[in-house]
Amino acid sequence: MGNDCVGNYSVATIGDFVGRELGVSDWVVVDQARINAFAECTGDRQWIHVDEERAKRESPFGGTIAHGYLTLSLLAAMAIEIGMVPKDASAGLNYGLDKVRFMTPVKAGARVRGRVTLVSAQSKGGGRILIKAMNELQIDGEDKPALVAETLAMLVA
Repeated sequence: MGNDCVGNYSVATIGDFVGRELGVSDWVVVDQARINAFAECTGDRQWIHVDEERAKRESPFGGTIAHGYLTLSLLAAMAIEIGMVPKDASAGLNYGLDKVRFMTPVKAGARVRGRVTLVSAQSKGGGRILIKAMNELQIDGEDKPALVAETLAMLVA
């Protein structure tokens, strides 16, 4: 699906998009190699993420699952792909999170995609706009999302 934020979506018109879905990203596979790389980066090598044999035997999910923070970290690239930062903004900086809920585990090999809705856009002066977006990380074939998160970004005009 890719970049859905086209047309007149810009720094000047961002207020018109509050309450609207900005788009849906392409699917991304969360395979065991990605999970293992995340474990190495963070030092979180809990067996449910990296021990495939033990996870097959003991996990209630029938195999390994992605780290919650790995799934959360995918949102930034998906929001960029969708076009949440208007093309005429000079920068879009991560400003934080207001709420995150991990709802459904992402099994190794699953496909996920992001769905982004603009919640608010507040001028902060000096050409800065604080935007809040509702992000839903959907799992292919699952009814419930992996997570929902309210993300904050500071746009610089």
